[in-house]
Amino acid sequence: MRKFLPIILVSFSAIIFMARLFYLQIIDDSYDEVSTNIAVRKVYDYPQRGYIYDRNGELLVGNQPAYDVMAIPLEVKTFDTLELASLLKLSPNQLKKQLDKAWRYSPRLASVITPQLTKKEYAYLQERMHKYQGFYIQKRSLRDYNVKHSANILGYIAEVNNRDIKQNPYYQSGDLIGKQGVEEQYEKELRGVRGVKYFLRNIHNKNIKPFKDGDFDTISQKGNDLTLTIDAQLQKYGELLMKNKRGGIVAIEPSTGEILSLVTAPTYDPDKLVGRKRSKNFTELYYDSISKPLYNRPLQAIYAPGSPFKALTGLVALQEGVVDLEESFSCNGGYTYARGARMGCHHHPSPTEMVTGIAHSCNSYFAQIYRRTIEKYETPQKGIDVWRKHMASFGLGDYLGYDLPVGRAGLLPDAEYYNRAYQYPTYNWYASATLSNAIGQGEVLTTPIQLANAIAAIANKGWFYKPHILKSINEESIEMDKYTTKQHTTIDKKHFDPIIQGMHDVFNYGTARFLQVPGIEVCGKTGTSENYIKIDGERMQLTDHSIFVAFAPKDNPKIAIAVFVENGYWGSRYAGRISSLMIEKYLKGNIERKDLESWILSHSLEDEYAKPYSGEPFEINQ
Repeated sequence: MRKFLPIILVSFSAIIFMARLFYLQIIDDSYDEVSTNIAVRKVYDYPQRGYIYDRNGELLVGNQPAYDVMAIPLEVKTFDTLELASLLKLSPNQLKKQLDKAWRYSPRLASVITPQLTKKEYAYLQERMHKYQGFYIQKRSLRDYNVKHSANILGYIAEVNNRDIKQNPYYQSGDLIGKQGVEEQYEKELRGVRGVKYFLRNIHNKNIKPFKDGDFDTISQKGNDLTLTIDAQLQKYGELLMKNKRGGIVAIEPSTGEILSLVTAPTYDPDKLVGRKRSKNFTELYYDSISKPLYNRPLQAIYAPGSPFKALTGLVALQEGVVDLEESFSCNGGYTYARGARMGCHHHPSPTEMVTGIAHSCNSYFAQIYRRTIEKYETPQKGIDVWRKHMASFGLGDYLGYDLPVGRAGLLPDAEYYNRAYQYPTYNWYASATLSNAIGQGEVLTTPIQLANAIAAIANKGWFYKPHILKSINEESIEMDKYTTKQHTTIDKKHFDPIIQGMHDVFNYGTARFLQVPGIEVCGKTGTSENYIKIDGERMQLTDHSIFVAFAPKDNPKIAIAVFVENGYWGSRYAGRISSLMIEKYLKGNIERKDLESWILSHSLEDEYAKPYSGEPFEINQ
């Protein structure tokens, strides 16, 4: 029996081996994975990104086909480097670097060697790819912009970087992802779901047929279509009016919080960041430290709000009961306070009360009612914190929670801020030390969208919806509590009527009387914001900023707007004209005041920006 034992063991082992081989080759699908690495190519089927429309159904962004040359490093065999580099329009050194990068990412996974070929390039290259084992062409979808405007709103798509891949395992090297704007904010909704297809390959590296009749293939799913709250025609017009100027425009529908327009200037053509030219163009835009076209001024630039802030100063004073509507104050060209310090004012009829004070933009009036507000309390610290609470209820001094990926909080100083600034308790400080806050020239800093939102809250007499830019997904209206919950200010509704009347009188007989829109009752406020910069530690004053806020019509308002024009001299000169035209465009659909439009279109501030240091507008009053 012992002499047959080796024969039995060998025979038994052979039977087990054959059975296992039969199982792996015929029954077990796990052999497919081994086969895949040998003769089967896995090709991703990238979906089309969702389309983007404006509020009226105008297509802003669609898709166009493009093709990437891919390589799986482990499968790459010896090839003619010079020839392939020439075909791909790369230098041999660039081709080598791309392959080295692919090896570092993964020898077994595909990486992009040359992205985004055109149809013509693809057709020429396709017939020659069989010569280069380990290389193949992957079809993709690139953005196709139907408009030349709204680049700061829409954003762009670009290849994922290592950080993107680490943060989200969905992405692989060579994938595209939304950057900036709506493309970044709503990436998950827009990107869709990629599919995968398996192909058998021949010895010439060509796909010959679907693997197992496509049983393992999955179908890609197109991304969701988005409808934005933006009015494309208003946006286009706003960018036209801001040509050769710097600044921002924000227009909001007060009844919904929907953003109608979000203009940054200077801007750029969104098509610049599509295709193989994207990298070069992005570098040029990124390093333009003068115009800063990638800087989203409506959301990121902070400015002293200037005289529009007086409307809020008036509301807080009324709420705190420190002034009544009939009480008037004299203004003899300004207000003198602590130790002979003086706040100047332009000449206007005097004395003035709340409504005429807004219409004439009286610094003296608002300085005095602000001082009363702070001094109502036992300490200036308590007074400042009460004042700040009221102002914060309008959305100032913090991020508004809008659905775009960038922004700044601005600044609403509190007692702690001034205690640090004046080294309290070593030194005391008083209301007069903060008096410039009354007219929007103190330490207060706001972004254009914050000021537009505050004006929307005034238009609504004490409430607002958080601003947002998404209206619907696949034509289904969004119902997010964040954007459908009213945010109430701390000011009683009864106090808004006199402020609104004062803003209406700005157009009737006040600082914007020449900007009336025929047939529309507009309420607004001019603003001239002092513009300072520190150079080698020395504080220098530059040309003032032009600011204007407004809403219309007076009753049942449809639009609230804030316009900032850097170095624009005074409120009604540039910002007021632009605001007035934007309101007319939105509510009437056309412009009747062609002379006013021609003035804005023919006037440039480029000479102003060419002056020394004028290209640094973002360190204001700091």
